[in-house]
Amino acid sequence: MITLAEENYLKAILSISLNEDGKVSTNAIANEIGTSAASVSDMLKKLQEKKFIKYEKYKGVELSESGQNKAINILRKHRLWETFLVNKLDFNWSKVHDVAEQLEHIQSAELIDRLDIFLEHPKFDPHGEPIPTKEGEIPSTNTTPLNELQVNTKGKIMGVSLDEKDFLDYLTKLNITIGTEITLLEKISFDKSLSIKIANTKQHISNDVAKHLLIKIS
Repeated sequence: MITLAEENYLKAILSISLNEDGKVSTNAIANEIGTSAASVSDMLKKLQEKKFIKYEKYKGVELSESGQNKAINILRKHRLWETFLVNKLDFNWSKVHDVAEQLEHIQSAELIDRLDIFLEHPKFDPHGEPIPTKEGEIPSTNTTPLNELQVNTKGKIMGVSLDEKDFLDYLTKLNITIGTEITLLEKISFDKSLSIKIANTKQHISNDVAKHLLIKIS
């Protein structure tokens, strides 16, 4: 038996591990979940007892095979529901995360399989995040954070690594969304901010914004 809170932790560990190499730190999990490091440590002990993770204090955590399978299934459900909410119910991409958090705990495998078929087997969710297949395979994104590109590089925004509502609302105000064509014009050495061009319009964005924009180079 697994609780909803335990499912959330497994999904968080998987999400972090997809973007970072090596074992996942307690602090990274705390930031992802929005809780204290002490609470994370308590939960990791429970997950280890159930053999969902491999955990050594001060050395980080990694998912066991059973934990990996459960986490991928939860992540698949979450991202399929986000896709359904945006593509079929016209939800704004900044509002779907919390709703999908509730829907991801539905246990019916048949419902999720039918949802996948109804959506025509999407590979990426509205934020550009890969959607695991029923077999547990995760599509490759082949993207680079905007702030790591060379000046004068052109590309297309394929995803974001942060799906918080305030961030997505800010991108919407900048007319930045998935599929937006972008050119990196200049990197400002003083504060690491960037000058970019979108639809022949120059804009200035901070490094904190740029590092979360995932670009496929043209």
